Amino acid sequence: MKKKYVLAIDQGTSGSRVILFDYSGRVLQSAHRELKQFFPNPGWVEHDPLEYIDTTLTCLKEVIQKCKIDVSEIASIGIANQRETIILWDKETGKPVYNAIVWQCRRTADYCSSLKENGYDELINEKTGLVIDAYFSATKIKWIIDNVAGVKEKIKQNKILAGNVDSWLIWNLSKGKYHVTDYSNASRTLLLNINTLNWDDELLKLFDIPACILPKLKPSSGVMAYTDKNILGIEIAIAGDAGDQQAALFGQACFRSGMAKNTYGTALAVMMNIGDKPIKSKNGLLTDLAWVIKDKATYAFEGIIFNGGSTIQWLRDGIKIINDARECDILSEKVEDTGNVYLVPAFTGLCVPYWDMYARGIIIGITRGTTREHICRAAEEAIAYQTADAIYAMISDSSIDILSMRVDGGATKSDFLLQFQSDILGINIERPKITEMTALGAAYLAGLGAGFWDNMEELEKQWEIDKIYKPSMDDKKRKELYAGWKNAVQRSLAWAK
Repeated sequence: MKKKYVLAIDQGTSGSRVILFDYSGRVLQSAHRELKQFFPNPGWVEHDPLEYIDTTLTCLKEVIQKCKIDVSEIASIGIANQRETIILWDKETGKPVYNAIVWQCRRTADYCSSLKENGYDELINEKTGLVIDAYFSATKIKWIIDNVAGVKEKIKQNKILAGNVDSWLIWNLSKGKYHVTDYSNASRTLLLNINTLNWDDELLKLFDIPACILPKLKPSSGVMAYTDKNILGIEIAIAGDAGDQQAALFGQACFRSGMAKNTYGTALAVMMNIGDKPIKSKNGLLTDLAWVIKDKATYAFEGIIFNGGSTIQWLRDGIKIINDARECDILSEKVEDTGNVYLVPAFTGLCVPYWDMYARGIIIGITRGTTREHICRAAEEAIAYQTADAIYAMISDSSIDILSMRVDGGATKSDFLLQFQSDILGINIERPKITEMTALGAAYLAGLGAGFWDNMEELEKQWEIDKIYKPSMDDKKRKELYAGWKNAVQRSLAWAK
């Protein structure tokens, strides 16, 4: 039967989503389920790994049932996932030895500080393109090995496997036949040498992590596994795999050096394609493997921002001054400015260019005249300021002027946010017609890997603009507002140390 569709699994921090795409890249059907978050200690964040599987399977079956398609018409499955989140499991029982430690978790901050004090910063940055931070996977793996009873003994017995969410999903979807990951996910662990494209023996020794528990490395596009036939009735090739932000960069068709995108999700991820060779950042940017296709590596600068959409969630669930994100927009537009109020959402520290694990959130500039409208506007503006921090660092490190930025994610529904983003950067912001870029990128990688699409030029032609936001703020005002942001950030640094 002729292949007509590609399925994409987008397993994120707040939930699991499955989307069915056709040959033109059009969304035919989708399903979503939320995940429960666990916060056992201040700064700790966990998920139940079994929920990843349950929610994904539920969404897969729901999409197929809604569309009433023949599963034999599905060319392949692509996976995009929250990165850095780590799971260790018993390969005999299939059960996790501990909850998934989520990328946001700060439990290993003190260990990271000790690594810095012992002078490992340069070694790790040279090999991985990353910085020492509790954000990445290696320290989480070490924590589980060192703190969960019986794990060290089971490792000696060759019973333990470790992986990011993509590896865990593939292992379960294949009923334990494949333990694999792609290079983009591996590049976020602190264990992959991005120059040699191998797990690095020196880093494995440093973190005391045995190579035998890690997944086999695979290209981001190409058949890497097959689902067990009992999952959907037949075996289906898993032919695309990438970390969620790399998948979004691919979905945005940022295939040429200098092209940039920002995903406005729970976190923000500003990325710029930098070509086929890694560049060392002088401004705290990360150097990622964007993807590996047919043995050719593409690299990217990344400016990760821990708290993007989660800032608006905090207004809703934490201090309860809004009922939903749309209300935040409405309130923000009721005032002409923030009244010189700045909100720095350093709830779990700050990333690029500050890299301060001990920074904490502040609202500063409050007077008796401050209203919830001002605070809502300050929260939305904070998302744009953090993005600007990353973009300015990329321009400095690459010596490339970024003339526009492509955007995706839930917050791109906000005209207010995107207009302010354009104003504070002084560049065009391009919102595409399809904003499910993470899932689309996973689908594109899987479709390419299975021969559903022939080449990347074919995909590039599918990208369409919905709206362009152009800057309307004068340069003096832009500099004044951004200087105020930088001043506010300085007040938030090192608070929890």
